[in-house]
Amino acid sequence: MNIENIEAFVYINHYGSFNKAAEVLFLSQPSVTARIQSLERELGCKLFDRLGKQIVLTEEGRKFLPYAQQVLQVIQKGRQKIQQRRTTPDALRLGSTVSVSNYVIPDFLPKIKEAYPEVSIKLTTAPTDQLVAKLLNQEIDLAFVRKVMHPAIRTVAFYEDPIQLYVYKGHPFIERGHVSMEAIREERLVFFECGSLDWLRIHRAFDSLEHPPDITYHVDHSETAKKLVMQGAGIAFLPALTVKKEVEEQQLFPIQVQEVAGVSLQISVVTLKEEHSPFAEPFGELLRQL
Repeated sequence: MNIENIEAFVYINHYGSFNKAAEVLFLSQPSVTARIQSLERELGCKLFDRLGKQIVLTEEGRKFLPYAQQVLQVIQKGRQKIQQRRTTPDALRLGSTVSVSNYVIPDFLPKIKEAYPEVSIKLTTAPTDQLVAKLLNQEIDLAFVRKVMHPAIRTVAFYEDPIQLYVYKGHPFIERGHVSMEAIREERLVFFECGSLDWLRIHRAFDSLEHPPDITYHVDHSETAKKLVMQGAGIAFLPALTVKKEVEEQQLFPIQVQEVAGVSLQISVVTLKEEHSPFAEPFGELLRQL
């Protein structure tokens, strides 16, 4: 059975006109008529009736329509798969900061694989400045990093990770739900410094106090800070992504601090503006669907 004949049948039904279907298919009206006549001979029945100037499906035409539409849909999906194969490379070289690699990537990679099952994925974990250098050297295709500004790089905001104060189970702040920076200076503080400019707001809030807080532990890794808090060694300002599981399991508890409300870490997806990976466009489309 000729696919072009089926296509003409579906288009005529959609537009309600042989002439309009011919325009859309870039054919003459007699050519479209000939395709329908050929299809009717193959099926052994009439597909359209005329009611005045109106074109309507016959009973047989109504029965055949959903199957004809399904045939065209299957062909279209096949064409899309072929095109995707042409435009999507076999491998994605992905970069990520440590926090994103620990807390975002494990959930995100399976979604990439589901959308692009033929693509193999290589993940490089490194600090933002190293990932930017690798991107500029075309050693990776794209990366999840903190917010960066560079004339050769395209940056798309991906996720805002709010920074909050977290305390351990049984801490008196839990009943209050929110405290002031003044109250925090009486507490032992575990300070996790991730190197982002957003942390300057917390530093400035500390500087506004008459007496600085007791920073008992100053660490450079979120997992270390988190475990110290869970052991009751102190309380800490931490990105929400790093403590999502512990909050759900009620091992850690978020506390609102008005002076630093709205502080967050921005996670961005970066690619090269020029000569960027052919995976950038389909990957961007996947991001928009999430």
